[in-house]
Amino acid sequence: MKKTLIVLLLLVGITANAQQKHLGLKAGVNFASLTGDWADDLDNKTGYHIGVTAELGWKDSFSIQPEVIYSTQGAELEDIDFKIDYLNVPVLAKIYMVKKNLSFMAGPQFGYVINDNFDSDDLKEFDLSGAVGLELKLLSFYAQARYNFGFTDVTNVGGKNGVFQLSIGHNFL
Repeated sequence: MKKTLIVLLLLVGITANAQQKHLGLKAGVNFASLTGDWADDLDNKTGYHIGVTAELGWKDSFSIQPEVIYSTQGAELEDIDFKIDYLNVPVLAKIYMVKKNLSFMAGPQFGYVINDNFDSDDLKEFDLSGAVGLELKLLSFYAQARYNFGFTDVTNVGGKNGVFQLSIGHNFL
């Protein structure tokens, strides 16, 4: 409880100090797989993601972008579909390179499994990943390309998430 309260207070403090604030929606396609020794024969799984984004800017060239994203991930092997759906929370630092139109983003992503089709208890509930990507913004609309690479194994026998995402979004505020 204390940790949750500290995190909430930090987020409120960060938000209060932000000079520019945006809130929006995004959606897109995932090309996901699991990487690791036992996962060599697995194929990519095409899925989707949808969620809410916020952008908190302090200067014209820097902002923080937290998101809450529902993401269908996993992998495929011939006729077998390994399905792992996550509620992901990336917290990305964004550096604008060309005015306010093109930005580079990077940061951690915290994932929680909310649905899967695994028959065993081998699947771990939490996933820690890193995310890197680019965003092109035109007025209040944007397009993103991002790669999420797993730091932690998603099963007890290994395997890390690897997800390439293409997104479009719109900032309402």
